[in-house]
Amino acid sequence: MITEYVLFDLPASIAREKVVEGMHEVAPRWTAEPDLIRKTFVYDPKAGQAGAFYLWKNRAAAERAHGEAWRQRIRSAYGSEPTVRYFETPLVVDNALGRVIAEAA
Repeated sequence: MITEYVLFDLPASIAREKVVEGMHEVAPRWTAEPDLIRKTFVYDPKAGQAGAFYLWKNRAAAERAHGEAWRQRIRSAYGSEPTVRYFETPLVVDNALGRVIAEAA
């Protein structure tokens, strides 16, 4: 598994309600992504940034989902270049689901 961290700057004038509205708008696209295990949206109003943590089956899926077309949508919508980092994720403790998720052997 791979955890992908995405962060981008927001326009100074954007209100929290608009940021959260955008999250709701794109959520259905991510529920349809077969290689996505989990997505956690994040928002830091003090820093003026938003993004997400994604848990993917593999890095190739993450890179497919966040190619140039996606980057252009972020640039167009928010006027900033997203920062993307990848982390190997051997184990996830999920207390909400009451289980431990281990990478495939």
